[in-house]
Amino acid sequence: MRRPYHKLNMDERRILATMLQANATKTEIAKTLGRSRSTIHREIKRNWWHDEEVPQADGYWHVTAQTLADRRHLKRRKLEQHEDLRDEVIGKLKDGWSPEQIAGRLKIEPRAPHRICHETIYQYVYSKSGQSQELGRYLPARQKKRKPRYARKARGEVFPLETSIHNRPEEVNDRSQFGNREGDLMIFERAQGNANVATLIERKTRYTVLLRNNDRKSRPLMNKLINEMSPLPAEARRSITFDRGFEFTSWRELKKGIGTKSWFCDPQAPWQKGSVENMNKRVRRYLPRDTALLSLPNRYIGSICARLNATPRKCLGYRTPAEAFRDELMKLERR
Repeated sequence: MRRPYHKLNMDERRILATMLQANATKTEIAKTLGRSRSTIHREIKRNWWHDEEVPQADGYWHVTAQTLADRRHLKRRKLEQHEDLRDEVIGKLKDGWSPEQIAGRLKIEPRAPHRICHETIYQYVYSKSGQSQELGRYLPARQKKRKPRYARKARGEVFPLETSIHNRPEEVNDRSQFGNREGDLMIFERAQGNANVATLIERKTRYTVLLRNNDRKSRPLMNKLINEMSPLPAEARRSITFDRGFEFTSWRELKKGIGTKSWFCDPQAPWQKGSVENMNKRVRRYLPRDTALLSLPNRYIGSICARLNATPRKCLGYRTPAEAFRDELMKLERR
């Protein structure tokens, strides 16, 4: 297990500089300081002083190294120091801009008083201050927390290539096969806490299910989906298409629990699951973002589903989703 990294202090840097002047090896320095060799190597590389005017002054000097390290730390805290920059970045995040877009735009703005890199924005979003403001919900791809770079899981490992929507069978794409769904999570205002509503819509019949949740953890959500779909025949719960939100990272539980496959949209491409996105807009008529979700009785959520599934749809020849879904189940029973 990798040990957490802590920056060297002034005393450690003084010892490091002294041992370097005595031509000690990095391994010997690491052993003396009780640090890993990679930490010593990184410290020297980052804080080595280069003097263009007096090359003879090049070297590792502990006071200079401390100054360089402190300067980098202050740079990372730029959003905490400059209120105007912080307000602008947060405003752009809420408008749907990604950290890369914000940082890139500031670089070309002639009147922008500050410059910032996208990594600094990500660090602020996942800092205690950013988490208290729930800024993560405005990122294109959210995570519970941001791990150090060396510890991050490649997104491809969480949502491997074989689960890409581009590998979804044609019978799912053209809606000719029954039992394939799209899923999404409807988020509400911060004052409502972590309460949310999961939306499931069957692609062929447009039959909709709404599930209320008290948090946004992935595994409990998957358990709810399993409980909801397990009474159905296997042919009625073939697959679900999700986006790449962290709420769906436990998608493998569906396969293990009830044999349901999972497909995933491209990053920042929710339109690829257009049925559930459009259904969310309909549901928002009854559950706007400021809804006190936890105060609603279960029968109210159920009544919304009943109303949606009892509304005739042009794409179904003006049958209702409930009628179309019932017909498909009857076909399965007759086989």
